[in-house]
Amino acid sequence: MSLFSLPKISPVTPVLRDQIRVKINTKTKPLGSLGALESVAQQIAEIQNTMTPKLQNPKLILFAGDHGITEEPVSLYPKDVTWQMVFNFLRGGACANVFAKHSDIDVEVVDAGVDHDWDDVTNQLIQIKIRNGTSNFLKTSAMTKEEASQSLQNGINLISDKKYNDTNVFLFGEMGIGNTSSASLILSHLTGIPLSKLVGKGTGLNPEGKNIKLQILEKAYQRTGKLSDPLEILSEFGGFEIGMMAGAMLGAASKQNLFIVDGFITTAAYLLAYHLSPTVKDYAIFSHVSDEEGHIIVLNHYQIRPLLTLNLRLGEGSGALAAYPLIELSVKFLNEMASFADAGVSDSDTKA
Repeated sequence: MSLFSLPKISPVTPVLRDQIRVKINTKTKPLGSLGALESVAQQIAEIQNTMTPKLQNPKLILFAGDHGITEEPVSLYPKDVTWQMVFNFLRGGACANVFAKHSDIDVEVVDAGVDHDWDDVTNQLIQIKIRNGTSNFLKTSAMTKEEASQSLQNGINLISDKKYNDTNVFLFGEMGIGNTSSASLILSHLTGIPLSKLVGKGTGLNPEGKNIKLQILEKAYQRTGKLSDPLEILSEFGGFEIGMMAGAMLGAASKQNLFIVDGFITTAAYLLAYHLSPTVKDYAIFSHVSDEEGHIIVLNHYQIRPLLTLNLRLGEGSGALAAYPLIELSVKFLNEMASFADAGVSDSDTKA
């Protein structure tokens, strides 16, 4: 019996679509001159079904987990870096903390499956660990199907907690040495794109190291052959942090909350959620295209246009945090910018 119950996600209904578009088009600017900010404003207003949307109590949730594939030479860094970075997040010393502070965003860290036992961070760390890291997917399934289901359900349950009742926008990030390898295999199975086009340098591998990584992941792919079921793909190649993040995205969408997708690994989580419930796309904004070379290929495959191109490949929600001020600006112009009528300016060329 599955531990995972797919939540009901209602599509965003275009009740106010025309009115919102008129409001955008009659601001004191040429038609379409704010580009992607206009699309973001339209999307958020439609999600909230209001002409005056707001971003309320934003949260960055960082999911951390370890990967058995790090037994193989797929990363420059040992897996201990995962738990060490969790401490860094909790102490406020990471890039994510600095960026989040700028936008007054709370940072919460989830132990989804870190290979570490915690002594003194009980009150700071959300501990919903399934086990201390996944198995080596070169040799066997990364997790059982029951664990894959549980990871999704844990993410859904997390977002449904009443402490988030006043939050209507979530940013998601991750930490897990080896998780670009996991994401590459997830994305290859979901999209049909060859691993050779998706596998990148991750933590900074040189060309020789990247080629070794590719060979290892191709052998892992051959172990199962092509898969199509999202739950099976997660079970065979996923990480607990990726599964929980996918569940959190489903949970956010089921509450009709906006969420912001970060980079390569969060895109893998998003696409697991999307293939389980395509309506989740109505609630997602893609923050940036990362420097992990397969990311743009995947985004193009789904005709997704992210807001930024900054050559980031840090993870931990850094791209989502970098894009957040732009998302704030999209709401501010919609709510605060004068219309032609307000300003007494001719609007002869601004018909909706």
